Amino acid sequence: MDALIYTLVRAADWQAAERAGAYAGSADDRRDGFLHFSTASQLRASAAKHRAGVPDLMLVEVDAAACGDALRWEPAAGGSRPGLFPHLYGTLPLSAVRSATALPLDTDGRHVFPPSIP
Repeated sequence: MDALIYTLVRAADWQAAERAGAYAGSADDRRDGFLHFSTASQLRASAAKHRAGVPDLMLVEVDAAACGDALRWEPAAGGSRPGLFPHLYGTLPLSAVRSATALPLDTDGRHVFPPSIP
């Protein structure tokens, strides 16, 4: 499985996580019972499907191994997308985070990813 995984977090929620020392997830994460992550190759499609046009997001890069046994690789709900997705059953400790950077929108409302994201 991939060494690095990614999640998109609203900036205000990320600031709260930094104060708390861990990220407990979005309302969607809490509803589903796990934090949703993507691999680098899944990230653009996930953002387009679930976060299209959402401003003020942070791209959070996480060391998958640092998540331990709470990280599971599972199919998307209903098998709607191919491949396995990383799901974290627990809070994300900030010690597992490699970076958190702003993810701006371009003039067409699409997210502008760093060159490291295919």
